[in-house]
Amino acid sequence: MLQDLLPSSVVTAEAFADDPGEPCFPGEEDLVATAVDGRRREFVTARRCAREALARLGFGPAPIRSGPRREPVWPAGVAGSITHCAGYRAAAVARVTDVVSLGIDAEPHAPLPSRVLPAVTTPGDREHLADLAAQDPAVHWDRLLFSAKEAVYKAWYPVTRRWLGFDDASLTVDRVRGTFAARIHIESPWPALHGRWLVAGGLVLAAVTVTDPPAAQS
Repeated sequence: MLQDLLPSSVVTAEAFADDPGEPCFPGEEDLVATAVDGRRREFVTARRCAREALARLGFGPAPIRSGPRREPVWPAGVAGSITHCAGYRAAAVARVTDVVSLGIDAEPHAPLPSRVLPAVTTPGDREHLADLAAQDPAVHWDRLLFSAKEAVYKAWYPVTRRWLGFDDASLTVDRVRGTFAARIHIESPWPALHGRWLVAGGLVLAAVTVTDPPAAQS
């Protein structure tokens, strides 16, 4: 499913279940040493997906460590992203000669808890969600917006190394084309980031691919 949202230069790997007996890859054990069993399983499966995708780019198996914000640290010359939610794990990778940065996110296709929505949306976002719901009430647009903003952050952070809050970007969703645009409200190497989305198999998937080099900051 994920490959449908990304250019051919991006390699993906997906899993829809965990192997309960699968061990951590050597060099990653400490990253989930104190994690509960469910978190440990999703970590192991998602990291396996990442190594499968990297292998298709020609990279040998190696630990994928975590950075200061728990982001995966990729081999030199690679842009990538990992996501996991109930019943789904996935990774996407590409060479930086093809893609500057990318972000993927998967969420269950269900409404966001009502208490969460104000924390992850701007007033403009909420107006846009109301318009989308009036046009197509079958889609949980609030969950889609959340997923798209997560994908935007995952693509933005590796280049900027700065936090991007949910209220630092406003989203516009094209429900017909299956695309979205995020306008960034703080200093950014890109005024907007663009992505694609889909709803399938009880999931919401969002992906952002950045191919333009970052603009110099004054």
